[in-house]
Amino acid sequence: MAGVVTVDILGQRYPIRSTLDPAYVVELAAHVDQKMRAASEAAPATDMLGLAVLVALNLADEYFRASQQKSSADGALNERALRLEQIVDEVLSQTAVGKAVNAP
Repeated sequence: MAGVVTVDILGQRYPIRSTLDPAYVVELAAHVDQKMRAASEAAPATDMLGLAVLVALNLADEYFRASQQKSSADGALNERALRLEQIVDEVLSQTAVGKAVNAP
């Protein structure tokens, strides 16, 4: 069930209707507030809409970079798993050959 959490971002109060945990919504809002404040300091003459767009672009960049890093890490993990599978297959085939040679 959706609840309403009121958060403060750059001095403005926003009622947020969400099914997420209220503490998580507050944490998200704090992150956005931090980004908005940093953008405001970097570009003090920018209006709220401009700041929001800059922050949205920054957050999208963070998301894409995190997704790429995860994909890269997943790829490396898959390569390691395939290599381990090959090693196990080699050991098992050597064991099978050894048993066949030693069989009476």
